Amino acid sequence: MPIDRDVIEAVREMEEPELRRLFMLTRARLERKGHSFPDLGPEVKIRKQMVRCGKASCSSCPHGPYVYAYWMEEGKQRSKYLGRFDDLPDEDIK
Repeated sequence: MPIDRDVIEAVREMEEPELRRLFMLTRARLERKGHSFPDLGPEVKIRKQMVRCGKASCSSCPHGPYVYAYWMEEGKQRSKYLGRFDDLPDEDIK
């Protein structure tokens, strides 16, 4: 199935931070489907999270869901905020 031209153009216009977010989401989805990328470093897992803002006056906590990438690096768990994806299907999140 060919990739839509609008999608290709959108990717071409992305700056490095956006491309990194897209890469993490794509890699995590492919890993869940059984692909592995040993040369690219540790396995990346994507999770949705609700987050508390910590403000005493906030009546709508927690906020979200926000999407984070998690991986292990040098024996420590690392994470990166990927954004808020209201339309990201739950099957893309583990």
